[in-house]
Amino acid sequence: MFLEIVTPEEKIFEGEVVSATFPGSDGSFQILNDHAPIVTTLAKGDIKYKQEKQKEVHMLVDGGVVEVLHNKVNVLVEKIVD
Repeated sequence: MFLEIVTPEEKIFEGEVVSATFPGSDGSFQILNDHAPIVTTLAKGDIKYKQEKQKEVHMLVDGGVVEVLHNKVNVLVEKIVD
C-alpha cells in the first residue's frame, strides 16, 4: 500500500509500505494492505511504518488526520516532534 505523510510545511515521507501503525485519538491502530476505508484523527504519539525488507521507522507526531482509501494512506500531521 502507498503511504504519504505531510505537515503543513513539507512532505515527510511517501512510498510503498507493508504496514503502518498510528496513535489514534481512541487508541493505537494498524493499517495493512486492503484495509477498509476510514478517516480518523490522531493523538500525540508514535507513527510506525515498515517498508519491505527495511527496518521499522518511528516518528513522534503532535496530532493529525489519517485517511485510508483503496490501499492509499494519506496522513496530515500538525508537526513532527523532535
